[in-house]
Amino acid sequence: MSASGGTKAVVAALSANLGIAVAKFVAFGVTGSSSMASEGVHSLADSGNQILLLIGAKRARRPADQAHPFGYGSVRYIYAFVVSIILFTLGGVFALYEGWHKIHDGSPLTSPAWAFGVLFISIGLESLSLRTAVGESNQVRAGVPWLRFVREAKAPELPVVLLEDVGALVGLVLALIGVGMATITDNGRWDGLGSMAIGLLLVVIAVFLAIEMSSLLIGEAADPAQVAAIEAALNDSPDVSRVIHLRTLHLGPDELLVAAKIAVRHDDTALAIALSIDRAEARVRAAVPQAVTIYLEPDIDRVRATGG
Repeated sequence: MSASGGTKAVVAALSANLGIAVAKFVAFGVTGSSSMASEGVHSLADSGNQILLLIGAKRARRPADQAHPFGYGSVRYIYAFVVSIILFTLGGVFALYEGWHKIHDGSPLTSPAWAFGVLFISIGLESLSLRTAVGESNQVRAGVPWLRFVREAKAPELPVVLLEDVGALVGLVLALIGVGMATITDNGRWDGLGSMAIGLLLVVIAVFLAIEMSSLLIGEAADPAQVAAIEAALNDSPDVSRVIHLRTLHLGPDELLVAAKIAVRHDDTALAIALSIDRAEARVRAAVPQAVTIYLEPDIDRVRATGG
């Protein structure tokens, strides 16, 4: 995934959320709507999340050093995991608390027109943000279904922004229903139910994100197409008899570690083997440019040596 594409989507989401958060808090101050308070905290949390994603992307670009010889690419996963925790604590828990409080209070809303105006404007701005994220995702998605793309993408920025934008739009619709029903019935408990629905939505998204980001933090292999391309590049090398075993690991979204044991002819000299490894590494990098770190261990092709 292009890092610039992810950054563009994050910046677009951040620009929308900062303005929306201020408008929602103003509407909350005028109307006393719990749904608006929850949505305000939701947008504020999203803004903080996007700032963290930008910081993570910048810190991940630091060059490798003695303490971190494989570089800092995985920093992007750490920041994305923190994002899921913030979304849960600031967004989901607050919305659930505010909704529960409003249900017990039950006071009607004042000047609900403010809330409706802010909600409709927010829906428009969030739609533009989602449109940007979808456009950037389509450049790298290659027809993969959306759920699969979100679950399997190795770069965290676009999946996180996509989920946040979709969650924001659904949350705005829930807030609109809550405020609308509270206005029609003159019963503030509907507003509280809307806030609790927003809280549950944010908790579900946060848990989903935490699970996906933790998998990346533990370490994921290259996708099957890349593994097949790496194996084919090695097997097609005239200096390699066959691939005995192959392991891959994402050091970062765009950086792969490749480790393989390859079979060579038993009568090759040390120089011949060294040159064979160099040529095999070049073929792998040509096939999969993300393979930045490659370790190939030569071994005797015992199957052919024994005639098995």
